[in-house]
Amino acid sequence: MKRVGLIRTLSTEARGLLQLHGQILQSAFPFAVVSRAVPFQPEAVHDAESCVRAAPKVVALAKELAPTVDGIIVSCSADPGLAEARLAVDVPVVGAGAAGAAAALAMGARVGVLGLTPEAPEAVASVLGARLLAVESPQSVNFSRELLTPTGVFESLDAGHRLADAEADVILLACTGFTSMGIGKELHRRLGLPVVDGVLAAGAALAAAESGRAMSPASVGTAA
Repeated sequence: MKRVGLIRTLSTEARGLLQLHGQILQSAFPFAVVSRAVPFQPEAVHDAESCVRAAPKVVALAKELAPTVDGIIVSCSADPGLAEARLAVDVPVVGAGAAGAAAALAMGARVGVLGLTPEAPEAVASVLGARLLAVESPQSVNFSRELLTPTGVFESLDAGHRLADAEADVILLACTGFTSMGIGKELHRRLGLPVVDGVLAAGAALAAAESGRAMSPASVGTAA
């Protein structure tokens, strides 16, 4: 796989923020990433209504990207428009939500979900099933951009500690805003638990599909 399209559900004109997830993927996998953002969603996806609004925009971008890429990643843990995009294009499409959840199941039996809200995204919860142990979130954060504030960082780390206290044996980052924060390594350092990043898990899924090799847990998060 030489070229991957990445769809951000955060509308932004800040080139550094738009390209950030692609840069993280390129540092971990041997493919180039071209990033696109859906329009008119400066608050990204943060509830059911914003997920519904994002879905057709994701499909439209997938159709735009498909002729020039070998695979597509939807960089949102709610996986808006994922099923529809898969039907609309002829290249593999992977969502950060389902891919992250699948990777977490490979790494533990009691999955603690660190999300933007007190409920896990349906795309995550439906995969985890009974192995979803607990969900925690930064208590005063409402939108993903607020994660990139001192309060967002402090409360996110505190939420991770609560998941460890609940006896989770793996933590899943169920908002791709945590990828932008780069919080996974710090949570692993503090807690000594595997931490799965959905964006990296999606990249690993595409790489594994291309190579035919089994996905390595070490490539999707921070192994204990």
